[in-house]
Amino acid sequence: MAERLLSIVGFRGEADNAFIILGLSHWDQRDVKQQSIAAELFPKLAQVPGVRSIPINPPGLGQSGFSQPVSFVIGGPDYESVQSWSQEILQRAQENPNLINLETDFELTRPELRVNIDRQRAADLDVTVEDVGLTLQTVLASRQVTTYMDRGREYDVIVQAQDASRATPSDLGRIYLRPREGGDLIPLQALVDVEEVGANPDLRRIDRLPAVIISGSLAPGYDLGTALGYLNGLAQDYLPPEARVSYQGLSREFQDSSAAIYLTFALAFVIVFLVLAAQFESWIHPLIIMLTVPLAVTGALTALWASGISLNIYSQIGIIMLLGLMAKNGILIVEFANQLRDKGLEVHEAILQGAIMRFRPVLMTTISTIFGAIPLVLATGAGAESRAAIGMVILGGLVFAATLTLFIIPVLYNLLARYAKSAGAVEKALSRELPKHEHEVNRDEAT
Repeated sequence: MAERLLSIVGFRGEADNAFIILGLSHWDQRDVKQQSIAAELFPKLAQVPGVRSIPINPPGLGQSGFSQPVSFVIGGPDYESVQSWSQEILQRAQENPNLINLETDFELTRPELRVNIDRQRAADLDVTVEDVGLTLQTVLASRQVTTYMDRGREYDVIVQAQDASRATPSDLGRIYLRPREGGDLIPLQALVDVEEVGANPDLRRIDRLPAVIISGSLAPGYDLGTALGYLNGLAQDYLPPEARVSYQGLSREFQDSSAAIYLTFALAFVIVFLVLAAQFESWIHPLIIMLTVPLAVTGALTALWASGISLNIYSQIGIIMLLGLMAKNGILIVEFANQLRDKGLEVHEAILQGAIMRFRPVLMTTISTIFGAIPLVLATGAGAESRAAIGMVILGGLVFAATLTLFIIPVLYNLLARYAKSAGAVEKALSRELPKHEHEVNRDEAT
């Protein structure tokens, strides 16, 4: 099944990191999905001693990168605080067996020399903290001390110790300072205490705040939305008010797309409602039709739950499609009932006859749409998961909602339609009154 293999050793500037890309054969030449391969590799790689390996599927929908799906960011006022908070959340999150290979990007793996100055002793020897800092900068790094002119051009004079004289911590013992008032040289080691500690290679800042990222993978059957909700719950319980929580990578794209889909659904609902209001010249009739939308959403979610499909971007697109598909059934019944009311029938009688007369057209259009969604549900091959999600939403939403619509629409119409007139009712009333008015005018002229 594997056709290509690309390995990168020393990934992201770390000698102990490696990245391997495994190219699979074409989907029609294998029976195993890439998700199944990754799930099978999880326990096998975990058994390799001394190595921490994480199989990751490449993201879809134009998403970039091969990072783990969970990327939870904790920000705060300083690195010491956010490091302590992230460790607290990490320990709590590791109790969840559905979160796999949890880690933070704050790792104390780079050696660092921490120089602590004895200020009292330095003051007694007439040495300031500035003198110590300038000396360390000059010897270990570099410092511009003056300039000189040569052939009409000015050059900087930069002072720095030779590489061999600043290679190890013991080289600090050969650095000396002179007191400000003059006198014998003072060894630097007499004024400072040197401590070798571990430091994080990269001090990350997100949204201009010191931040630590908790990353991890998901167990099979555990979706990203549930994982982020679990981590948010831990943050609310164990983080102080000054902590700031955000997301990166796939987690951030998931949050952004989820918020956008809700806004899209709301806009689609409002647009359909306004179009129907313009068509029926009333606010009551569109309300009757749009009240059936929750039925379609309930049927769609029930179908997703029964089939084991998650509420992903494809199923959310299918739910938006249901807005238009469900509105047509209500339009058929309400429009015909309005026509019967224009002929003089009462509301109850009009909707009763309208539901009976429109039963066959509603049933025919619903069945044809359902049969059109069946190929999506039964799709195989590349991209079958996305088509199945859309098809299952349409299938479940239409079957559930269309069955109840034939009963809900007449009940709502009978309760609410008496407070509104049908579209063009004023025009039709004027058309009926106009011949009477002309007849009265002609009679008056004859008299």
